[in-house]
Formats: sequence, C-alpha cells, structure tokens
Amino acid sequence: MKLFSVSHKTAFVVDHCPYMAESSRQQVECDVLTKSRGQGVIPLAPVSKSLWTCAVECSMEYCRILYDNWPQHMIILNFLILNFLQVNYIVSDSEFHILNSWRQEDQSTHELMSALAAVGPPNPREDPECCSVLHGLVAAVESLCKITEYQHEARTTLMDTADRVANRGRIICLTNAKSDTHVRMLEDCVQETILEQNKMAASSDRLMPIQQCELVLVHIFPQGEDTLVSDRPKKEVSSLLTSEVHSVRAGRHLATKLNILVQQHFDLASTTITNIPMKEEQHANTSANYDVELLHHRDAHLDINFDFLSSLLLCCVGDLHMAGSTSRDSGLKETVTLKWCTPRTNSVELHYCTGAYRISPTDVNSRPSSCLTNFLLNGRSVLLEQPRKSGSKVISHMLSSHGGEIFLHVLNSTRSTLEDPPSISEGCGGRVTDYRITDFGEFMRENRLTPVPETLDADASEKIPSERAKAQLERHTRYWPMIISQTTIFNMQAVVPLANLIVKESLSEEDVLTCQKTVYNLVDMERKNDPLPISTVGSRGKGPKRDEQYRIMWNELETLVKTHVGGSDKHQRVLDCISACRSKPPEEEERKKRGRKREDKEDKSEKNCNKDTEDKSWQESERLKGALDREKEEQVESEVIKDSPDSPEPLNKKPRLEEIQLPEKAKGPVSLLTMWTNRITVANSRKHQEFAGRISSVNNKAELYQHLKDENGMDLHENGKAAR
Repeated sequence: MKLFSVSHKTAFVVDHCPYMAESSRQQVECDVLTKSRGQGVIPLAPVSKSLWTCAVECSMEYCRILYDNWPQHMIILNFLILNFLQVNYIVSDSEFHILNSWRQEDQSTHELMSALAAVGPPNPREDPECCSVLHGLVAAVESLCKITEYQHEARTTLMDTADRVANRGRIICLTNAKSDTHVRMLEDCVQETILEQNKMAASSDRLMPIQQCELVLVHIFPQGEDTLVSDRPKKEVSSLLTSEVHSVRAGRHLATKLNILVQQHFDLASTTITNIPMKEEQHANTSANYDVELLHHRDAHLDINFDFLSSLLLCCVGDLHMAGSTSRDSGLKETVTLKWCTPRTNSVELHYCTGAYRISPTDVNSRPSSCLTNFLLNGRSVLLEQPRKSGSKVISHMLSSHGGEIFLHVLNSTRSTLEDPPSISEGCGGRVTDYRITDFGEFMRENRLTPVPETLDADASEKIPSERAKAQLERHTRYWPMIISQTTIFNMQAVVPLANLIVKESLSEEDVLTCQKTVYNLVDMERKNDPLPISTVGSRGKGPKRDEQYRIMWNELETLVKTHVGGSDKHQRVLDCISACRSKPPEEEERKKRGRKREDKEDKSEKNCNKDTEDKSWQESERLKGALDREKEEQVESEVIKDSPDSPEPLNKKPRLEEIQLPEKAKGPVSLLTMWTNRITVANSRKHQEFAGRISSVNNKAELYQHLKDENGMDLHENGKAAR
C-alpha cells in the first residue's frame, strides 16, 4: 500500500483577470428593515456579487469543510503517518500569487482570508491580454512537486519503504473559459508542465516527481447567460493526468457544486438533524423545530440499518449513497436524516461507541447551525435516532464535543462485537430467520472450484475455466430465493429433477423428457388435490385455498424456466410443456360444469327418493343373501362332482353384461348395496346356465303353471272346482 493519496495535496487556482470582475447577476437584498423603516427613507437597492467574489466565497467554504473534518497536526502510529490533507491557494492574473505554503501553520482559513484581503478584487481596467490563468496552473504544478512536511517525515521515518511514499495531487481551477478549445489548451499546458517538472524533480532532492494529478476545471458564468463550455466527466488525458470539466452558474449553483465536490474528493457524507427545538426570538414562550445539515466522514453511516434496506447502494459514478437518504438538487446530493432525541444526556454518561468523526455545518452562519454548535460546545450531548414508521425507536448516533471540537459518535445499535457471533438462523439483526441454509450448503458443494493445469488454459478453442465457472454461477443464481417462505417449488421434492436440470447450459433429449415427466406429475398432484408446502407466516387463517396454492406454484415454476430459456430450443420445449399443462382445454371445463349441474340435480332428487330406496334396500338385501347361499352350494357341488359324466358341458360363450337383466334402478343415487348385488349377479351368471323361467320373466317375475290355461285363457283347475 502506497502512502499519500491524491487528496493529500489540493492546489486551488482562482482566476484574477479583469473579466472575473463581471457581475454574477444574482441580486442580494440589503434593505432588511422593511417594517421598521420610517417615512421618507429611501430603500437600499439590491446588489450583486462579482464572479471573483463568488469564486472566493465558494472556495473558502471548500477549505473550511476540509479543515473542520481533518486534523492539521501530525500523528505517527506504529510507524504509519496518517494521510493529512493540505491546500495551496494560488491567484493568477498577469502573474501568479501563492497565498500560502504546505507548512502546517499556513493551513487555516484565517491565513487564507488575510492573504485574499491583501490581494483585493480584480481590476477591470487592467489589460486582459496580459492576464491569464495559465500562470496559476504552471505554479500549481510546480507546487505539487514540492515535498510537504508529512512526506518528508514519512521518507525519513520509513527508510526501508521510502519508495512507497507517492506524490499525488489535485488542481481545482475556477475560471471563466471562452470555449471548449480554450479548455483543451489549458489541459495541454498542464500536461506539458508536469513532464517538464518531473524531469527537474528526478535530479533534485527537494522535489518529487508527480505520479498522478487530477485537474478539475470549473467554468463560472453569470446568471441568465448561456454557457460556452460543455460539461465533461472525468477522462484520462495521459497516464499522469486526468481531467474533468464543470460548467456552473455563479451564486448558489456554484456553492452547491463545490459542496458536492468536497464530499466526493474527501469521502464525506451529509446528515440532516431534524426536529431541533429552538426558542423563537419574537416569541420567547414558543419554540419551533429546525433542521441542520452536517458534513462528516462517510464511515459514520456504515452501521445504519433501516428496515427497508440494510446495506449500502452503489451508484453508477462509484459513490456510496446511504440507505434512507433523501436526494436534493435533482439527485446530485443526498443526505441521511436523523431525528433529535429528547431527553438529552450529559457528557459524563458513557455510551458504547464504534466510531467518532468530526463534523462541519453546511451553512455555518445560519442561526440554527450557530445555536446547535454553541449548545454542544457548552458540554451537552444529543442523542440521534433513526426515523421509523413503526416499532421502537433506534438510537444510532450521538453529538458531543471533546477539546473544543464536535464529533458525531456512532452508537452500537446492533449486536455487540464482544459477544459470540450469531448463527445464520438468528438473522442479521432483522426478523428474517427462515433462510434456506441446507439448500445453500448444497449450492456451495455444486459450485466448488478446483485447480486447473496451465495446459488447459492455453487451449483457445474452449472458454477459460474461470469464465466457465462464472457462467455456471450466474446460471445457478438467476432465480434462487433465499428465504423458505418466499418459495414453493424449492420446498417440493417433486420439482427437484426439473430444478436440477433446468440450470444446465444445454439439455439432452433425456433431460427434456425428465422435465416433462416432472410437469406431468405436478398436473397429477393438482388433479388429486394434494396439499402444497405453502408458508402461512404473516397470513391470517389457514392461508390461501388449494386452487390459489397451485396457481402460485405454477407461476413460480414458469418464472424459473423463463429465466433459463435464452436461445435454447430444448429449454423452450420445457416452457411450452408447462404452458400447455397450465391452460385447461374448454371441453374439460364444460365437462366439469355439466358434472356440477348433475350433482345438483341428484342432490334434489335424493330427498324425494329416500323412502323408495329404503323399501327396496330390504328386498335387495334378502336377494343378496339368497344369491350368496346359492353360490356357496354350487361351489360345494362343483367340488364334489366336477368330474361326473352327468355334469353339463361348460359354456363356450359367457353372457354379456348387456344381456343380463339387472334389477330396476331406483330414481335416486345408486346405493352401495345395489352395486354389490349387481356385481354378485353378474359373477353368478357366468358360472351356470340361467333358469329358463327367469330369462322369460317380466320384471323378474315368472308365471307358474302356464300349461294349465286352456285355449280361451280359462284356468282348468278353477273350472273343475266349479263343476263339483
């Protein structure tokens, strides 16, 4: 690790040419006595600041925030010198004017303001041809080559690692450029000067070559005018120089831009203290709540854990924006909101703190900031809590002063580091505990890395093993729920074959058949109305109905397969199979409707036919008993004389079921006794010839002694009785 980053040296170059005396056109009201002014008093006309005044004020605010958050005294801990931040202020007109040096006693806003007062405003009558900001840029490069006290101390203290002491720096130039071509000319000048100074520093003991330089050009133009210079993000001009351009209107826009730049350059973050109670000057018995914005090091927000997001978000420009932050100025600036907590505490009370960071008010001259600063410097401490919509409050920070400096203390709002580390089942400070621990262990076993010989890496026809491993890991994590209650298919053993195969890069025909078979098994489960492992955590009652459970399961299964379809035809076949099984044909739906209507009709007719069914049930039971007795007798008889020559020949043709006359059905639903009787009747009819009288019977009733009737249908037996 090399010591001294780019932020160690910052050279400010402020243009002092005549065109900087132009008005910024942002008016400032000077007549504040609007109500108490007597009659006949002419009100004061508003004034506007010049471009030079705006540049000086905003650059001094940049330096003030830097000095407030970083100490300016040397500390050596275990032969490691802390990375101190210093500023060299340069004014450029017909020549350059260096207002301070890298020495420790010159690093203060008081020294800079005194030097700027001696310089004075730019002279509008001076010849603009003789003035240029190039003089200041050349002087800034020469200043970066000079060795600071901290660099010299590091080189003498760490003799064995003197080569690790790097020389890096940043140049911030505030000027009014003419065009983009003018900006490129300034960049080329800085690049050539760095090369020349590095050659001189290579042969000198008092100079160090510049290894890295950042050039930040801020083009300032008045309000109401169109800019002639376009914004440009950071780009690499050479291996030694990177450049970025910002085109900003003078006034409050310039102040906001430099406030954002100081946060980006020195890893600062913003915190807004809300609901600060303050006594009103007009009404002493009333109080109002105010907000104060503070700047501090970004690490003070690392332990913030909001309910909706417990980690940091990485934005596209590489800056870490904190969870729970609110954006300002069209998303260019973000702040974390902390609430004033009452009652306050005394400094004698001890709190378990994990860090302490200096703070600097954004608007140091405002009344709320001044009151808060004086309150803390008097020895009081204030606890700050995270705003929460529900649940108990979480006190995460504390404001307190030590030795005349105010610090933002980070309180431990989670598990103490002195305790045993929690198990994963307990959750990381939240309420989620049902992690898929077993499945994650299996996932790690399936994605283990193994050493590969160098000969395999040389083969250009195949992918590099590391790339194949990344591709496999990406496929396995496209859809992988971390919580048990958030998934259904990964809790079902029936879906395991499909889940293991669908993550493969290519499927074989056998794999496709296995996946389709899994889908058909799920369809069969739905037809049987089997229960699913649906979590009921957080829901009232018994959870969703069975139809809703299967709908959730099919949706999740379809989502899993869709994430792996890509350009594979066989993956698409699996998805088509799922879609076909989910969409039920219309004839099936119509058949279900007819079945439901038929059941309703049967339920209505069942009430009307209960009596008839009870009457016939006794007759059916008697007949069933007689049929069973006859079957037993026939079985005994067939066992005794099955080889008798008098036994009839076996039938070659068995009677069909349609030819057998079953007993008359009841109008209501078929009872179990009727079904059993019909079955016994069919079974008995296949074992013997049916009785001729029963075959010719009507309604199972056979007429006896049919030969006794005469030709006229008279009963001969009855006639004989009458003759007697």
